[in-house]
Amino acid sequence: MRRIILIVLDSVGVGSLPDAAHFGEVNANTLGHIAATTKLHIPNLNRLGLANIIDIRENKAVTQPLAAWGKMASQSAGMDTTSGHWELSGLLLKKAMPTYPHGFPQKIIDAFSVATGRGVLGNYPASGLAIIDELGAEQIKTGKFIVYTSADSVFQIAANEQVIPLAELYQACEKARAILDGDNAVGRVIARPFIGKPGSFQRTSNRRDYSLLPPSGGLLENLVKNGQTTVAIGKIKDIFANQYINSAIEAHNNQQGVDGILLAMEQYGSGLIFANLVDFDMLYGHRNDVIGYACAIEKFDSELPQIINKLRLDDLLIITADHGNDPTTMGTDHTREYVPLLIYGEKVKPQFLGVRQTFADVGATCAAYLGCPAVPAGVSMLDLLGMEAKTR
Repeated sequence: MRRIILIVLDSVGVGSLPDAAHFGEVNANTLGHIAATTKLHIPNLNRLGLANIIDIRENKAVTQPLAAWGKMASQSAGMDTTSGHWELSGLLLKKAMPTYPHGFPQKIIDAFSVATGRGVLGNYPASGLAIIDELGAEQIKTGKFIVYTSADSVFQIAANEQVIPLAELYQACEKARAILDGDNAVGRVIARPFIGKPGSFQRTSNRRDYSLLPPSGGLLENLVKNGQTTVAIGKIKDIFANQYINSAIEAHNNQQGVDGILLAMEQYGSGLIFANLVDFDMLYGHRNDVIGYACAIEKFDSELPQIINKLRLDDLLIITADHGNDPTTMGTDHTREYVPLLIYGEKVKPQFLGVRQTFADVGATCAAYLGCPAVPAGVSMLDLLGMEAKTR
């Protein structure tokens, strides 16, 4: 029985892409700069070959990595969660999703206000914590929604849970999702509930994402239509709009994500286990918290042996990322970077996989290994891994 455990370390990039200047960033290197700033201790990832991909201070490249290793460039027109994960599944976005550096057009805000029966505060790009600190007191007083965006294609709606119930916030997101179509079809509408009083506001774990429907022909769709099991852990379910997912395990932080991976490995013996570990990006990259980011990488490294020890003879473990978010830069937005690629398994031939031209090579490899139809983009790496495709 063949099984793949695909783990996305959200935002753990490994250096700027050649086209990064077009995205406003040229010197990003999330993992490299964190290692240069802190003393990063990640022995398990290094044994797999992480330090063979890029220079990681205090961590030497190993002569014989346990995994196949390389890095991947993005061919999608974006550097956000949605486009990164979709590309990993074999779906390329040639046209960037719309962004709103000056806020959303008034007609969208007016339509949202009419649909929800509440007014709007904000409507400009901002850090989530900063805008809640700025407008949280007024939100409590007026009962209006805080609407904001970022460099990504997102429409974010914040509200105090004690002022606007979660059910109403989620309904507002669904209404916004219906409004934001056509040329204004943002990648995600995101519920951003918070609690507390002025000076001590805190976001809660009740975030919910409302994504666009992914294009047809991606890895999840092809697997399900071919009778394979797909298990989503963390925000994977939201990123793919809950399409072609047989089972979903809730996970709102890295620890819950790792626990979900271990649980899924016990319960599902074949198919795809697809996990996103969100803390790197959400808690540390967007907040420029270098130390916190480093500690989160070390914590994952310490838990990696639990995952490896549960692998079966025909399992593939793939560790990668979806974009960068260098916490050492001035900004708090995603960065356009290569992502690491580690593929481990009892039957995998450890070797350099090169610089892959697209994240979609992961989707192509998974499709070939699990014996489902090919995804729209990407090249299978099974031959480099010393493995054969599964016949259908």
